[in-house]
Amino acid sequence: MWQEYYFLNVFFPLLKVCCLTINSHVVILLPWECYHLFWKILPYIGTTVGSMEEYNTSSTDFTFMGLFNRKETSGLIFAIISIIFFTALMANGVMIFLIQTDLRLHTPMYFLLSHLSLIDMMYISTIVPKMLVDYLLDQRTISFVGCTAQHFLYLTLVGAEFFLLGLMAYDRYVAICNPLRYPVLMSRRICWMIIAGSWFGGSLDGFLLTPITMSFPFCNSREINHFFCEAPAVLKLACADTALYETVMYVCCVLMLLIPFSVVLASYARILTTVQCMSSVEGRKKALATCSSHMTVVSLFYGAAMYTYMLPHSYHKPAQDKVLSVFYTILTPMLNPLIYSLRNKDVTGALKRALGRFKSPQRASGGVF
Repeated sequence: MWQEYYFLNVFFPLLKVCCLTINSHVVILLPWECYHLFWKILPYIGTTVGSMEEYNTSSTDFTFMGLFNRKETSGLIFAIISIIFFTALMANGVMIFLIQTDLRLHTPMYFLLSHLSLIDMMYISTIVPKMLVDYLLDQRTISFVGCTAQHFLYLTLVGAEFFLLGLMAYDRYVAICNPLRYPVLMSRRICWMIIAGSWFGGSLDGFLLTPITMSFPFCNSREINHFFCEAPAVLKLACADTALYETVMYVCCVLMLLIPFSVVLASYARILTTVQCMSSVEGRKKALATCSSHMTVVSLFYGAAMYTYMLPHSYHKPAQDKVLSVFYTILTPMLNPLIYSLRNKDVTGALKRALGRFKSPQRASGGVF
């Protein structure tokens, strides 16, 4: 089968080079060796994408089992998810607006945070609108092309968020452990390299895994026991043997999680060591306060993702997987801006100043008339 050729002759060498490069260099971004090798395998990916049509030309649309299975609770769940979705869009949109308009927030940390909010807006918009529209139209189907696109966007965005959260810990490390060199080590150029590296890591994951996942022949039963096209749920419908690919995907997901998570652990280990050496109690509190929001977000996002992708299949149940997926695909994009705003005096101050500027023209116009 061409899948085995792809794994043994293309994917595994790429994975090996990436692992060796990461182990031999102390870097933050993904190694450029992986980038060049990825472009070499693009012809194989093109062949893979083309073979999707060959395997699935006679197939029908996929059907989601979804979250709205019980009629007595479906209306309530729809209302809750709708509120969460619009709250997430509004909260992340406000966060981006404040960071762009308030000069006091024009720092590397908030620059990275604005891109995290952008990813969260795109992330939740990949899954939730389709779910809500399907409930209103009383339909649960998605086309093969639509499922492929959703799977690719999901992997790309979740991968980008994994890497960005990890690299944001490096920003906190530099700010606390090397404050005098902070403007140099976190320059505008470095910030853009962090953003580009995060998107590249997520895109690499999407380009490598999506064509393979969607190229397997699917059986007559095309009901996905989930509310979106997540890889483990889609692979359960495959008629072919997916054991080799699931092993490769497991290794890839572990790397996607452990590489940025190791950056987080290393950064906060140095931060805690530095904080313990501080003589000022006020300085300790301020240093820990700047890190608490990021640590909360990392714990929520990485914890749910590790349970989903690193726990053996024997411990998984469809109902539990849906709940965990709701947590990090729907709840987390809403919680991220709320955590950063409610626990951050700079953001709350910027919000008050923005509201003050909004009220001042109203008072002036009211005095004219």
